[in-house]
Amino acid sequence: MLYLILRVRIGILLSDKSIIKIHPFDFLSKWRSLPPFELLSYILMFASIPMLAYGIRPYDYSIIIIIILSILSLYSGFFSALIWNDITDIKIDSVAHPDRPIPSGRISKNKFFAIALIFSGMTFLFAYLVNIWCLAIVGFSAIFVAIHNKYLKKIVKFPAYSEIFTPIQWVVVVIFGFFAIWTMGDTGNISIAFPLFGDKIFFNTYDFQIMILFVLFTYFTDNAHDLPEGIHDYDGDIKQGVKTYATSFGEKNAARISFFMFFISGVLGFFLFYKTILGYVFLIPFIFVWIYTLYHSYNLLNADKKDLKKYGTIAGRKGFNYFLIAFDLIFLDILVQLILFTLEI
Repeated sequence: MLYLILRVRIGILLSDKSIIKIHPFDFLSKWRSLPPFELLSYILMFASIPMLAYGIRPYDYSIIIIIILSILSLYSGFFSALIWNDITDIKIDSVAHPDRPIPSGRISKNKFFAIALIFSGMTFLFAYLVNIWCLAIVGFSAIFVAIHNKYLKKIVKFPAYSEIFTPIQWVVVVIFGFFAIWTMGDTGNISIAFPLFGDKIFFNTYDFQIMILFVLFTYFTDNAHDLPEGIHDYDGDIKQGVKTYATSFGEKNAARISFFMFFISGVLGFFLFYKTILGYVFLIPFIFVWIYTLYHSYNLLNADKKDLKKYGTIAGRKGFNYFLIAFDLIFLDILVQLILFTLEI
């Protein structure tokens, strides 16, 4: 029912009759050329964090519902964030990405704004159904990202400000996943009540350390691929005064910093294997994907100045695939362990 309502609402908002006939997610996937692998990976990513936070133990109806609601909230937030980004970056995209819907004239800013409101409402609704803490997390994130995209990244003169804070949107996914689980029981030795509402989260020191480790892994893995994309967008960003690593320190230095971040990301991946329940289903493929990604980052590092934008696009895409695959592997590792655990019961 929700999908049908969404399909009708988006269909009404789009003026092109050829677009009205297709499903809304068909339009959204074509709007950013999102491959099926990527669309599926987001589901696995959004499920993997609460699954890891919950651990290898029997699942009941309540945990399954929490995971489903988390996926729905975070997926809605993902589309909402992309649309808000397109709305606020019209001038940059007209130079760096003229094929996107608003610069190309496929949809008006006002209609895209209305679609963003629908997805934002879905994000808040599903987050509230998880718990009040998750609602507060997505609410804070939405406010920060809106202010950051609309104003701060264009007026703050601190070097690389824009890309320093870009990964916050993905860090929220990790924090959301842990908080979704921490309100389900009272096994932790630390409890914090939400002001006024009284909803409590329960966790222990180890849980908190693992969340911080995942936050760091997510930050470096996402930011590592953002920098090559910033090299590709250099002309549009510098024209609008956006402070990225490339516009602040030069394209070559941005490539060096990106390579360093990819390296740190891999090291943090090893720590995830060592400190958490993750096993070799995660570790072995992760090592191969990490080395493959480092290879493309190294090519960007050694590219001639005239080829930096071309290699920046390649390294950025390969880096984002690495980011997605890492979370896919986390999901698959936990799923395999859960299946083996269930068979042993």
